[in-house]
Amino acid sequence: MPLTKERKAELVSEYAEWLRQSSAVIMAEFPGVAAKDLYALRVKLRETHSQLHVVKLTLFARALAEAGLPVPEDLLAGSLIIAFAHDEPPAVAKTVMDFANTLEPFRVKGGLLGDRLIDAAGVKMLAELPPKPIVLAALLGTLQSPLSQIVNVLNAPLRELVQVLKARSEQGQAETAAA
Repeated sequence: MPLTKERKAELVSEYAEWLRQSSAVIMAEFPGVAAKDLYALRVKLRETHSQLHVVKLTLFARALAEAGLPVPEDLLAGSLIIAFAHDEPPAVAKTVMDFANTLEPFRVKGGLLGDRLIDAAGVKMLAELPPKPIVLAALLGTLQSPLSQIVNVLNAPLRELVQVLKARSEQGQAETAAA
């Protein structure tokens, strides 16, 4: 049963909304993949606050154009499933790449990171990035290091003065005890 113009317009606007809400989009082919396997992938992706959808290619191309994103003609072929990453693109890419590595007919084709096209190798590199909390902890450590060094430099003269005064006090106590 063919789609009506109204339904096509609804789908295009729905796809465009998903694109606007996403920081990354990962596209994959899934010929011959069982529905239960795709459901398992959907469940894993929900844990990363993302969505997985099978889309109509021509309507998705229109939605990309409507959202002001590049339309990757070479990626928009075959049976295409798309993961929309809302929070952490590396976590979504890792989940999709792990699924592709365990299930042979499933193949990552590429995607969009922000408004840039990435190929399958780019998705793989994205999947290899560390999780956000680890990156934030490393950044915090990098920012704190110079500050703690400055504090140490500023405290060094006071520390030395206290040590000199303590040594002088002990020396005075030793002299009074000897006398």
